[in-house]
Amino acid sequence: MKIERALPLLTVTLAIIIAWYLACVPMNAVLTTNKIVTAGGGWWNTLAFSWNEIRPVLPSPHQVVREIWNTVFAVEPWSNKSLLFHLWVTLSSTLVGFVMGGLLGILLAIGIVHVGSLEKSLMPWVIASQTIPILAIAPMLIVVLGKTGLPDIFTKATISAYLCFFPVTIGMVKGLRSPDVMQQDLMRTYNASASQTLWKLRLPASLPFLFASLKVSVAIALTGAIVAELPTGAVAGIGARLLNGSYYGQTLQIWAALFVAAFAAATLVWLLGGLERSSLKRMGAHS
Repeated sequence: MKIERALPLLTVTLAIIIAWYLACVPMNAVLTTNKIVTAGGGWWNTLAFSWNEIRPVLPSPHQVVREIWNTVFAVEPWSNKSLLFHLWVTLSSTLVGFVMGGLLGILLAIGIVHVGSLEKSLMPWVIASQTIPILAIAPMLIVVLGKTGLPDIFTKATISAYLCFFPVTIGMVKGLRSPDVMQQDLMRTYNASASQTLWKLRLPASLPFLFASLKVSVAIALTGAIVAELPTGAVAGIGARLLNGSYYGQTLQIWAALFVAAFAAATLVWLLGGLERSSLKRMGAHS
């Protein structure tokens, strides 16, 4: 059964890798054409040069894998050359921002569900906040918050929180309203207060919605932390690696940093999925 589930994923992954290798030929042609002609032409020379250019326009998959190995496993994790060091710098602000945004989203959702006027007055602003491009607002927030004397980690975490509170708010509003009318009438029959209804009915019913929102939010929070590092001229973090690679034309460095960040986001989502299954199982839900 596990093989059947993995087969579609493996098939798509293989197709992407093949397409990636093929795309390297035209993308790197501007760098390799003269070398191929000098070497006598032919498909073998074309592929060899296209897949092994020192500073390629599009690096081949094995070049990215080799760069990840050299910057993750072949250096000390506390070294400035280690992607693990830079990843931890970014993850620290990611997790702080994720907690801040998650708590803000939950509190806003509770207020919107229990106070009718907040839905009409607050919800439009919650939605409007996401129409502003983060690349436009991030530098302003960084400058303003930097003047307050807050540590850099909280300054960057604010960008993550700004991005990830929205899906949590929307998901929790939907989840808190998911109990049907009969369940709510039953709580009224028991003379349950609003807080008792919240803790014993609405919050347990909202857990599937909450975890679905958190999975989206944690990936967005990582993106926000990387974006927050770009306008600050950071010397550490995934954003700093991207900037440094862009300045010096180190394409391999950029792609390796992106893949490590993507793997970190996938790991965070996987951990939340495990926490979700454990929580729902304790509540008696069937897998």
